[in-house]
Amino acid sequence: MIPRAEFLRDVVADLRIAASFVTVLPVASSKPAGDGAIARATWALPVAGLLVGLAGALVYKISIRIGLTPSLAALLVLATTALITGALHEDGLADTADGLGGGRTRERKLEIMRDSRIGTYGVCALILSFGLRWSALATIANPWAVMLALCAAHTAARAGVPAFMSLVAPARPDGLSASAGSPPGRSVAIAFAVGTLALALALGPGKALVGLILLSLAGLMLARLAIRQIGGQTGDILGAFEQTGEILILLVAASFQMGR
Repeated sequence: MIPRAEFLRDVVADLRIAASFVTVLPVASSKPAGDGAIARATWALPVAGLLVGLAGALVYKISIRIGLTPSLAALLVLATTALITGALHEDGLADTADGLGGGRTRERKLEIMRDSRIGTYGVCALILSFGLRWSALATIANPWAVMLALCAAHTAARAGVPAFMSLVAPARPDGLSASAGSPPGRSVAIAFAVGTLALALALGPGKALVGLILLSLAGLMLARLAIRQIGGQTGDILGAFEQTGEILILLVAASFQMGR
């Protein structure tokens, strides 16, 4: 058995790796990144997502307290979460839209996805992403409900990333996704459990089930598209998967809110 002190050190190290992987927070890790540490630490991605969601919820609460409208508060939330993550996932979504939508060959698609410039498909994808998330948050409006929705969305959207990485091979031998490696089954299972628990606690069993079904379908569709067009997944594809998850969970929360 692993000594308790060593186990706690490993947990903290994994949390730091996960936070540094999806945010711009200055968190260093004592674990070397070249021995599969990133892949093992993927179980903590939804935990890092929860922190991002809580930060956004705090900004929303403060904004409402000082008299801003739900629409303005929602916009500040999106700006906050984008700053915390360095817009990493938004960048992945834009690159994925440009690459899969604009290239004719596999090689050209991968080349476009590595280009730092943004094209028409990428701009449209970002407008849709920000617009749908902003509209969902503004529709929910109630600060407590917004906090629950943000926590559920940011946690669950990252909970499926380890499974996606495990089931879909990297499209190229280099890059962020390839260097991270394939997550072990234990990390995949823990991340899934954390995401499911967050959905159930934040949104309730019924909404959680709807969210899980939609996330699964979106993941399968994106995986099929990525495999057919570029032969696998990349860091950009993972960013697009996370963004899709955020949008879907927030829309689920907003639709049930409207149905009350």
